[in-house]
Amino acid sequence: MGFDLEYNSERPKMAIPEYGRHLQKLVDHCIALPEKEERNKMAKAIIDVMGNLQPHLRDVPDFKHKLWDQLFIIANFKLDVDSPYPITTEEELNEKPKKLEYPKSASKYRYYGHNMQTMIDVAVSWEDGDMKNKLSVAIANHMKKCYLLWNKDTVTDAIINKHLVELSDNRLSVDFEKQPLIASSKLMQGNKRHQNKNIHKNNKTNKNRKYKRR
Repeated sequence: MGFDLEYNSERPKMAIPEYGRHLQKLVDHCIALPEKEERNKMAKAIIDVMGNLQPHLRDVPDFKHKLWDQLFIIANFKLDVDSPYPITTEEELNEKPKKLEYPKSASKYRYYGHNMQTMIDVAVSWEDGDMKNKLSVAIANHMKKCYLLWNKDTVTDAIINKHLVELSDNRLSVDFEKQPLIASSKLMQGNKRHQNKNIHKNNKTNKNRKYKRR
């Protein structure tokens, strides 16, 4: 007695393997039907089967539309039936997405963050005076704190002022000799408290998850 075994490696590749080989054969049979009325009837039956095989799609908006798109993909866009939704073409499916451009506001001093640049832009727009100077000092102190948080090293006020001048296009600066910034030791203590608080919060969250699993 001989057996005619068929291996998956010898079978045609499936566009969406999640639906299985049997559904692929149903779609192939639907394509081969001569009458369009018969194809329409069978296509609707196949959509019902696909919905039962992928019940999670029922929570997706317009899940029926998604099933019809998948049907045409499985059929390699060779199925001639009347779809209740606009048919996605093979060209639209294979169209390459548009290239994402890098943010124009990106800075080489990324450890300061995007919000810091926004604060600097606001300070630049203010009229010269005592309020603008105080805001510049506050920004410089926050820059120093961010620097120490990410670089784990001491930094001089002169370096922070240099970065402030550069990020503001020479429109902001701090006279750190008249108005010294907060000492690095105090800022590092604040950073450590912030880190320890986050560690404690994460440990508490992980502990609660373990109790829930039990």
